[in-house]
Amino acid sequence: MHTSGKISRLFDYPYYQLENHPQQNSLVYKNNNQWHSISTKEYVDTAKKVSCALLKLGVKAGDKIAVITTNNNPKWHILDIGVMQIGAINVPLYPTFSEKDYAYILDHSDSIYCFVSDNELLEKVNNVKEQTKLKGVFTFEEIDTDYDWNAFLDTDRNNEYPPQLNSYKDKVKPEDLATIIYTSGTTGTPKGVMLSHKNVVDNIIAVSNRLDLQGHNKRVISYLPICHIFERAASYYCQGMGFEIHFAESIEKIGDNLKEIKPHFMAVVPRLLEKVFDKIVDKGSNLSGIKKQLFFWSLNLGEQYEPYRKKGWWYEFKLSIARKLVFKKWREALGNHLEFMLAGSAPMQPRLIRMFTAAGIPVYEGYGMTETSPAITVNDLRNNGFKIGTVGRVLDDVEVKIAEDGEILVKGSIVMKGYYKNEELTNKTIQNGFLHTGDIGEIDDQGFLKITDRKKQIFKTSGGKYIAPAVLESELKKSRFIEQVMVIGEGQKMPAALIQLAPDFISEWAKRHHHTITDITSDEKLIDRVQKEIDYYNKKFGKWEQIKRFEITPDEWTIEDGHLTPTMKMRRKIILEKYQNLYEKIYNSQ
Repeated sequence: MHTSGKISRLFDYPYYQLENHPQQNSLVYKNNNQWHSISTKEYVDTAKKVSCALLKLGVKAGDKIAVITTNNNPKWHILDIGVMQIGAINVPLYPTFSEKDYAYILDHSDSIYCFVSDNELLEKVNNVKEQTKLKGVFTFEEIDTDYDWNAFLDTDRNNEYPPQLNSYKDKVKPEDLATIIYTSGTTGTPKGVMLSHKNVVDNIIAVSNRLDLQGHNKRVISYLPICHIFERAASYYCQGMGFEIHFAESIEKIGDNLKEIKPHFMAVVPRLLEKVFDKIVDKGSNLSGIKKQLFFWSLNLGEQYEPYRKKGWWYEFKLSIARKLVFKKWREALGNHLEFMLAGSAPMQPRLIRMFTAAGIPVYEGYGMTETSPAITVNDLRNNGFKIGTVGRVLDDVEVKIAEDGEILVKGSIVMKGYYKNEELTNKTIQNGFLHTGDIGEIDDQGFLKITDRKKQIFKTSGGKYIAPAVLESELKKSRFIEQVMVIGEGQKMPAALIQLAPDFISEWAKRHHHTITDITSDEKLIDRVQKEIDYYNKKFGKWEQIKRFEITPDEWTIEDGHLTPTMKMRRKIILEKYQNLYEKIYNSQ
């Protein structure tokens, strides 16, 4: 997609689509079990109505408009374009934030209007409205009130503003602020990342040069939180390409929706692929006889996968058989049309990348952060640009260097304008034009970047040994018993782990062994079995790194209860607070 010149601001994407690849099904969503579609023309026309309604309400260039949706839907995009093309600024928020977070962010961002997708969010925002600068709250629902979507669109019913719209659009420069994204952060107060149109457009152009998607009219599925820059940049890219964007009903229904939509491309986070993979393995375990043998033979083959036929013709021959007999079903479960998946937002187990790529659905892991709009590197199958265990090569026109202490530093037009109303933190994060990522990594002799840990997460035991928790955690999560694991032990004499078991697998295991579990945290037979898993994975690590003790948490770690961020990264501080009793138990009973 070489659209530079034609696209320089984010709201240019749907107009570019209208001019070059107008779609009948530009945005496709489900309502009352029926799929409905919005054409490119309708998309652009409604966005113009949004702009006129905002202007009538007195919104000016530079004003902040907040938007919160439970699931992705077309109105988010229509509003997004309508807000940005008059020079106003879109402030997207996560639906899982608490009222306290909403009060803080809505006030801190100076938002004057807020749009929500449903009644529950409406109540949350109205409860804190007094603590903010909000003049009004609208809902995307069509419910015949003076604050619903249709009432909002009807604000400029005398059509005062359409003739002036172009002059507003023309005033918006690529360097202008487009959005402020508050990172949910695994620690502390949310920070408002300021991204300009140019930041994100340059990033999309650089990434699209790495993505080998040809043609238009392809289908993509949108389900990752749109308030996250990863999904949002992917959606602008798809609009520029003239793809159909289909919205999943929810993350729970993604399995069914994949079969209905049959997408050609999707962005994924590791947690989702882990869940898909676990489901596949569970199904395989329930097969019997030759079918079961074939399944595990194929799995074993997939685990050894290397790109570019590095394993030789005999391996490739066996793989072609596995693809015909076993992996074909994986592709069918994902809709049978996927050309590849783009993975980001958290470290992906190399084993999963091998498995899915062996199955004929390549997974390209990339690396980035909200502060870099988002991508910094990405894997790409062409020109030997794919290396499992790395996050790919650095994008064109981006400079990456590794500091003395191993921290990854990034420079280029994709680096944010700064943190909103926090100059001190901005100056600490961006020094001499280089953004300090807080991640530790290395670049190999072929130019591939490998992330080894989060700078903030590496800790020392009381013996002065460094422990990199992410490496241990990704190994331990290979166990089918373990759904989530957090390695602890800062300042203590040994590392230990808090573990959330995989509920479905545990009940299947208990059934197989005719064993009744009344309490997973204290069942001796289960604890012994989990200990075996830990012993197995411990072998791969140095003595000082090995997990010496563990405790099983009684409940599942969820976004709602605050264990995980909306993109399913662990909130270490909160998990520690929640299980302080288990922490004490581990370290006080030595």
